[in-house]
Parts: sequence; C-alpha cells; structure tokens
Amino acid sequence: MNEVTDPTHPVAGWRGVVADAHLALAFLTRLPLPDTGAYVPGALARSMRLFPLAGAVIGLIGGAVFVVGHTLLPPLLAALLALLATLMVTGALHEDGLADTADGLGARGGREKRLEVMRDSRSGAYGVAALVFSVALRATALAAAPTALAGLGAMIAAAALSRATVPAIMQILPPARADGLGAGAGLPHAGIAATALVLGSIIAAIATGLGAAPAIVAALVGAGLIAWLARRCFGGFTGDILGAAQQLAEIAIFIALAGYWS
Repeated sequence: MNEVTDPTHPVAGWRGVVADAHLALAFLTRLPLPDTGAYVPGALARSMRLFPLAGAVIGLIGGAVFVVGHTLLPPLLAALLALLATLMVTGALHEDGLADTADGLGARGGREKRLEVMRDSRSGAYGVAALVFSVALRATALAAAPTALAGLGAMIAAAALSRATVPAIMQILPPARADGLGAGAGLPHAGIAATALVLGSIIAAIATGLGAAPAIVAALVGAGLIAWLARRCFGGFTGDILGAAQQLAEIAIFIALAGYWS
C-alpha cells in the first residue's frame, strides 16, 4: 500500500502529531476529549507512536495524587490512592486485559479453549489473583520511593514506558484472531514501534534519571515474557494480551525502580 494513502503511516507536521495524540488519549483513557469526527480504520495503529505520551499524562495524574497523599498519609496508602486514580482515568483497560489473559492461561485445553475463556467477561480465580498481585506489587514498590517527587517520576516513567511496548509486541506477534484488535486497529509498522520505544525511554529518562536504565530493561523483560507466553499458548496477540503486557511491564518497572532506590 502506498505510504501516502496508508492510514497507519504517520502524518507529517504538527497536525498529524496532534491528531495522533488525541486518538491515543481517547483510546487509552476516559478523559472528556472533544470529538474530532469519524474514526479512520487503521489510524489507531498510527497513533501508537504516541502511546508513551498518553501514558505520561496518565502517570502524571496518578503521580500528582501520590505527591499530595505522600504529604498527608503513609506511603503505602498514598501509592494505593495513586494507582486508584490511574484506574479511574483508564477505566481499568489494561487490568481487564490482565485478568482475561490470566484466566486464559489457567484454562485447561488447547489454544481455541483458551481464547474462548478470554472472551468471557467474568473473571475467574486466576484473573482475580492476577489483579490482586498487580496492584499489591506496584503499590508496594511505589511506596518505597524515597521522596514524593521520586514517586511522581516513577508513575510517569512506568505509565509511559509500559505503553511503549504495545506496538513492539504487535510487530513481533501475529494476531491470534482474524477479528481481533489487529483487524480493526491496523498493525503498526516497525517505524511506529521504534518511535514508541524511543519516546518512552526518553520520558523515563527525564522522569527518573539514572533509574531509567533498569526500568527500560525491566519493561522489555516483562513485555517479552508475555509475548513468549502469547506465542506459545495463544498463537499470537489479542487486545487482552496487549493489556497484560502493559501490566507486566509496569510491574517490572516499579520493581526495578524500587531496587534502584534501595
């Protein structure tokens, strides 16, 4: 397909950047954004280059709650409230994917059975356990922040860098279903995936300084683990698996930063 007419190809100039940023925020959050008109199939894949920027906005909101809470409350309670704020902003989009993926991995049977279980909106024991550990691990690690500003930086870095892994996974894995996220959103090309990873790394470096190095490694390891499991157990990615990858990458980032702070 010609790059000029390909909706997944980034549009040059500030107009394209603003359009992609708007779509990334509209998809990843429940912020009250103005409607810009009809959705163009494939445009979501193009906007994934700015998923880290949308993540930084999410992290900034949660980080602001952590800063305020840190001055008034015990660190762990401040961390839990900060994570609650991000859940409200995103509508628990990624947490839902984590729960469904955990249930699918825990299901008995082959690939089709696992995918069928993932379509069930009800969360099973594996899904509930995954959510509990996700919140517990992130909150405990965030509570280890030596200062409120360090926690703010960690929230921004974790939210941005974890979402930077999403288009990379869509590059290395095929869609698990013909009617899945890839069919409707389009598949980001290598340039979009690379741009997202670079942007996420830059944001992490600004937010956490030298702590960005272990955070980046941790994000790649966490997302890579989900990618390996997805190929082995599902034959590719789904929207739920991408949400699980974001969650595992974010958990790994927080743990890496907690180790860096210690």
